[in-house]
Parts: sequence; structure tokens; C-alpha cells
Amino acid sequence: MNTKRGAPMKVLVAYASRHGATAGIAERIAADLGAAGLPAEARSVSEYFDAAPYDAFVIGGATYMAHVMKDVTAFVKTHQALLSERPVWLFSSGPLGADRVDAEGHDVLESARPKEFEKLSGLVHTRGEQVFFGAWDPEAPPVGVAERLMKLVPAAKDALPAGDFRDWDAVDAWAAEIAAALKA
Repeated sequence: MNTKRGAPMKVLVAYASRHGATAGIAERIAADLGAAGLPAEARSVSEYFDAAPYDAFVIGGATYMAHVMKDVTAFVKTHQALLSERPVWLFSSGPLGADRVDAEGHDVLESARPKEFEKLSGLVHTRGEQVFFGAWDPEAPPVGVAERLMKLVPAAKDALPAGDFRDWDAVDAWAAEIAAALKA
């Protein structure tokens, strides 16, 4: 899909990230879209900027305890009228580890879908959504009350698997799907 001017669509990859892992995914998606011939940039939703010049949106955030970061929900609600008229995709990152299936046989990525995605998808009629594995560094400075409290509990350090579990092949494949849809 091209803009009225015949130029490729300009894509905003807007994200909310607490420790940088989701920002990394957003930057990778923007780079992949750019390599596919679609001008794209990744920007934090906590920054102020004019969303109107963008023709399409990929919006994502880190997910904690089944909820996407509140800045993502606020961004979508603030720009609902604009987003409703343009192609939109949602993504989140958060599950840790490398196993796609948990001990009960459930798909980890499906189970980690943020609770807000259903409402957000209905508000702006998203074209798709994706959940990606995240990353966690137990030595990173805590952000927020919950993380500060976790630092006070010695056993908490070992409660979550540490490491970078982002699946770059999955990110690249999803970005390629978005690029193909926007060029169709």
C-alpha cells in the first residue's frame, strides 16, 4: 500500500520499555521495515511527538503479570481516531525462558498475551498482534515498586530465568509479514 503521493508508507514503531528489551525489539522491527523499503522509526511512547505524519503503526510494550505497560494503552487511547484510520499491529514482550510450552502443555506466548490487547484491538481494529520472549537481567537496577520489593527478597533473584530470550528470527519474520501487508 502506498500513500497518496506514491511514496512508501511511513511507519512508526511506538514502544514502552522498562529495561530496554522491548525497545530493542521495536528498533529491530523498524530496521527490518526500513530494509524492506518502508521508512520506519522506533520511538518511545513516553516521548511527545506528532503521530499524524505516520501512515502505519506497530505498537508494543513490555508485559508484566499479564498486563502491557500503561503507556501503551494511553498512547492507543490518545490516538484512537488516527489509529482507527490506519494500519496498526500490536506486540508485547515478556515471557522469559526458551520453552514454547509450559509444564501444563500451554503455549507460553499465547498465555502471555496481555489482557489489554483485546480491548485495544477493538478500539483501533488491529491487523495483527504478536507476543515475543523478553529478557531479564537480575543485576539491572530495579524500576518500579514491584521490582524494588523483589530485590529485597533473596530468593526472588532466582525466581525468574535470567538472560536474553528474544527470538530475533521470529521478530524478523513478523516484520517481514508487516512489510508485505503494507506493500500489497
